[in-house]
Amino acid sequence: MKTYPVLDVCISAVNGDLAFAAIRDMVSSRTKGYVCVAPVSTIVDARVDVNYRDIVNKAAMVTPDGMPVALLGRLQGFKDVRRTYGPDLMLKTCDEGRAQGFRHFFYGATRDVCDRLEHNLKVKFPGIIVVGKIAPPYERNVRPLEADVIEQINAVKPDILWVGLGSPKQDLWMSLNRAVLDVPVMIGIGAAFDFHAGVKPQAPRWMQVCALEWFFRLCSEPRRLWKRYLVGNFLFLFWLIRKALFRK
Repeated sequence: MKTYPVLDVCISAVNGDLAFAAIRDMVSSRTKGYVCVAPVSTIVDARVDVNYRDIVNKAAMVTPDGMPVALLGRLQGFKDVRRTYGPDLMLKTCDEGRAQGFRHFFYGATRDVCDRLEHNLKVKFPGIIVVGKIAPPYERNVRPLEADVIEQINAVKPDILWVGLGSPKQDLWMSLNRAVLDVPVMIGIGAAFDFHAGVKPQAPRWMQVCALEWFFRLCSEPRRLWKRYLVGNFLFLFWLIRKALFRK
């Protein structure tokens, strides 16, 4: 898969169709890998933390989740790159994966959110196969899975394990537990659980197209997200400008 660099993070040159095709091929070949979605905040976190950057760069695919991240790909000559938004990729995979009989497993959020998520997806996509869900107790740091949890996941043989722990925690979790889980594809999907469960509002499509989703989410959860968007977005622009000037 072709990639392009954004502040030393290797972003996959994909759009929604190409990303789904890659997931489908991984499931078909039973190739173990994990998928990271990369908005600006992920790029910033990876810039600050070299170990986290290494984890992201080892992913089977890193989707351009943010509009600026996708735009930088097109500016580097990858004309087919489009924003590959995590929640949209989840819906596309659940929808088109029905033809392949994809078996889905959810890990993250709360029990109520997982139940709502499963219900809503089954209503939206009749015939979708959900083989299990786990709402783990909250922990600040990630750690290896207990043997009984590993057995619970592996026993139902999922094709895709959706991980909704938030970034960067979900990426660290996937990297740490990748080897012990008999699942072809693990996808860190962030707030998609809450969006598709209907417990958090999602930015209107016009705001997403105009690269204003960050502003919508900031207004929705200012206390939790102010640092990610106000400080993180500034750092992202600063580092891009500095890199461009040094290159010249």
